[in-house]
Amino acid sequence: MRFESSRMERPEDSARVVGVSVCDSAPLLWRVEDLRSVRRRGLVGALLGSLPRSPRQNCRMGRPLLLLPEEERLLGESRTAAAALPAPRQDGAQLELRVRRHEEEQQRSFEEQSVLALEDRKSSLLCAMTSPDTGSPPEAGAMDESLQRRLEDLDRSFVFPRSALGVQLSTARAGLSYCPEARAFLQAEWPIRGGQNGLSRDTKYQVFRDLRGRGFCLTSAGKFGGDFLVYPGDPLRFHAHFIAVCLAADEAVGLLDVLAVARLGSNVKKTVLLCSPAEDGAVTYTSLQWSGMV
Repeated sequence: MRFESSRMERPEDSARVVGVSVCDSAPLLWRVEDLRSVRRRGLVGALLGSLPRSPRQNCRMGRPLLLLPEEERLLGESRTAAAALPAPRQDGAQLELRVRRHEEEQQRSFEEQSVLALEDRKSSLLCAMTSPDTGSPPEAGAMDESLQRRLEDLDRSFVFPRSALGVQLSTARAGLSYCPEARAFLQAEWPIRGGQNGLSRDTKYQVFRDLRGRGFCLTSAGKFGGDFLVYPGDPLRFHAHFIAVCLAADEAVGLLDVLAVARLGSNVKKTVLLCSPAEDGAVTYTSLQWSGMV
């Protein structure tokens, strides 16, 4: 197969060192300039953080950016491309200071959200008591005593419960190490990169490096039954064309597995690629397309 695509990396990005913060075994990027740099290098990752103003949705996510193990390894191959951010010292005084700052930030967040919730409640009250003839909230001068009294009562009696406090992830600091409780909660029983044997990791990385070297962008294809989704350019501009399934050159594959992944690729309008790297580093690509049952 012949691959043609354009590279996204700029000269200034190749000289920039990306700071990688490791939470347990997950490589995270927190700084905006690092996110911009890796994106221009063609590395996509996955945003994990909630937005401060919209914490209760998962349609639009924010920092940090979780890198694929292959993306982290590709950055790490060049000593000038990525460096681990230094882990903060965990002495008692600094830990106490971090806890105190965290509590202060939580209190500020609670007060800000209390004000917003009160404004939202007042707005709802105004809309509920709006005259059906005018269809708009009354002017301040024309506001009757009943509405004014209700607004004053609301100011005095409104209590914003802490249970309704939206969780805000502070992205000013690099990493989650300032909060030991969060680290303990997020720690898995086995490292993310420990769930696969070394041969499988090397196979996936060789395929990732080869496709990235050809100018393609790659993301995880767990939802599509493969290893990578392969895009001809930035995923914000293009749909994925291929589902890459990484196999060792001598690995046996069951016929039913081949049929299943080919059928799946047909249903989502993508071509399945069986990718097998050789010992010399060259990768052989075999495309599968479903053409119906015989």
